[in-house]
Amino acid sequence: MYKLTKQQIQDEILKCGKNPVYFINTYCRISHPQRGPIPFRMYPFQEDVIKDFQDHRFSVILKARQLGLSTVVAGYVAWLMLFHRDKNVLVLATKLLSASNLVKKVKYIIKSVPPWLMIASVEIDNRNSFELSNGSQIKSSATSADAGRSEALSLLVLDEAAFIEGMQELWTGLYPTMATGGRCIAISTPNGVGNWFHQTYIDSEADINEFHPIKLFWTVHPDRDQIWFDKETKNLSKREIAQEYECSFNASGETVIDSNDLDFLSQSYEEPKMRIGFDRNLWIWKEYYEKCKYLLVADVARGDGKDYSVFHVINLDTMEQVAEYQGKINTDGFASLIFNTGKQYGNCMIVVENNNLGYSVLEKIISMGYKNVYYSTKNSTEYVEQYIAEGMSNTIPGFTTSHKSRPLILAKLEEFIRSRSIKLKSVRSYNELTTFVWHNGRPQAMQGYNDDLVLSLSIGCWVKDTVFQNATKDVEYQKALLTGIGKTGKLLDTSIPGMIGHQRNNKLTDQLLQQRETQKNFMWIFKG
Repeated sequence: MYKLTKQQIQDEILKCGKNPVYFINTYCRISHPQRGPIPFRMYPFQEDVIKDFQDHRFSVILKARQLGLSTVVAGYVAWLMLFHRDKNVLVLATKLLSASNLVKKVKYIIKSVPPWLMIASVEIDNRNSFELSNGSQIKSSATSADAGRSEALSLLVLDEAAFIEGMQELWTGLYPTMATGGRCIAISTPNGVGNWFHQTYIDSEADINEFHPIKLFWTVHPDRDQIWFDKETKNLSKREIAQEYECSFNASGETVIDSNDLDFLSQSYEEPKMRIGFDRNLWIWKEYYEKCKYLLVADVARGDGKDYSVFHVINLDTMEQVAEYQGKINTDGFASLIFNTGKQYGNCMIVVENNNLGYSVLEKIISMGYKNVYYSTKNSTEYVEQYIAEGMSNTIPGFTTSHKSRPLILAKLEEFIRSRSIKLKSVRSYNELTTFVWHNGRPQAMQGYNDDLVLSLSIGCWVKDTVFQNATKDVEYQKALLTGIGKTGKLLDTSIPGMIGHQRNNKLTDQLLQQRETQKNFMWIFKG
């Protein structure tokens, strides 16, 4: 490279300090396992990741293998340490060796920049850490109860975060160390559902936490095609492929809903058109359309603060989710919200799960004058229309989930999803389905997760397939019966015995009877 003037050097230093992408692409070198030291030229998707690091304080990256993301992170950390004073970086991984490898990459990049760009020198150089003359430092650590607790961190890097055991407890201790503006980069391939990384990622997609989600399939790499993929995965199981290359949290195979069906559902959820209500937790995708029929299905929180009160509004003509609520609200407020939403969607049928606090919600909805509430006979799921049920003693408002009905409604949900008969829009519903697993032969939410949306959706599928499907069949039968009834101008033949209007003294009739009697006496002739 030609010799730079003093002004050019100053301009380059300023340019690098302002733009990490320019710094990495122009001056960073990495150690290639076959080719040795080579310039680091990032792919467009890698540049986008660096920009996300700049724009967001917390980033969580769900990635496929072999995308060079650890090197990208190393380049970003090198830029942060070299062009900023007193930055404290901690790299945490399942094993100290893994964390140390990333520190080693950062050190290699910094030591490989041109001498004139080395505005801070390495002063303390250890195997698992080093410090620059500008006060910036980095160190690696394996997972332990006191990892990073005593330090104020500028950047926390969690490498293969899905595999770090006890990450939830670690995060509880690490989060306060970033209270002064520190950042976090959590990066990993998936490792099933239920762990800290999985929960953090799905919450980030639902905009529940501070993390910005980044998903990188193997296809983002411009040098990889189907031929490469087939070659790399030919000796791997379906579960290994899903985990290592397809960014699938559902690779464990324990979910009640098949992983292929969950992958299909993951492509259908979308941002709601509106988020309304006092807590903005009523999500609406489509408003009421008078030519459609709707169903509202609700599940009321137990009251212990651990679960949510929820409801779905479903378009029965298309089985499309058009609205959803999930929040922590008192029973009176929830009853009013259900009442008003039901009115908004054409006085649609309201089905409330009547266990625990559900009955009090139902009583309030009925007292408010709602005339389309689901009733059933006691100890069964047999539907009874409200105007009939109110005069009967063996009926109860709402749907009763029992040890008998629970497996039936869940089987119906699985059937609807498998047959692509339901269209989910909510990432909240999808996330609950991913943590709804088999445990000792019983389908339930994983420990620490909720299944309120799943159960209410199951009831909705059951009601659709029993109440409304049967009602449709009844209408079709009635139409067929009416179609078969017609008019004719032809007179009835009253000469035939048994016919209406037949007279026994009719001579023609007497002759016919005599003829039949004669034939009967001589039937042996015809048999012979």
